[in-house]
Amino acid sequence: MIIYGTALLAVCHLLGIFLGDLLGALIGVKTNVGGVGIAMILLICARLYMHKRGLMPQTTELGVTFWGAMYIPVVVAMAAQQNVVAALRGGPVAVLAAMGALALCASTIALINRTEKDAGDETVTEPSSDVKTGVKTA
Repeated sequence: MIIYGTALLAVCHLLGIFLGDLLGALIGVKTNVGGVGIAMILLICARLYMHKRGLMPQTTELGVTFWGAMYIPVVVAMAAQQNVVAALRGGPVAVLAAMGALALCASTIALINRTEKDAGDETVTEPSSDVKTGVKTA
């Protein structure tokens, strides 16, 4: 049933929130550190584990797939709750970290694009037939 996929998400979410709070306490901050990300990683691992062992019927996988598709909007909604003004007032470290992350991501994407083979370079010549004669030509 689809509801079992949602239940699996709920268990992963609660465990992710707990582990995020625990991680925050371990590094000395009073907030959840990566709880949603941890929850989604747990959901992916649980889905793969159950799928390999035949424990996840198709309808249950539909529930997991739905929430997997909702991952990006959930992260965007959580990021909207962050207090950007307070981060900027905290010092230039936040701005430098953001610019560094942006530069790293842009460089990585550029590197991937340059090392990837261009699909348009490889032209495949398929035999075609002449309509009048019916003879195939290369």
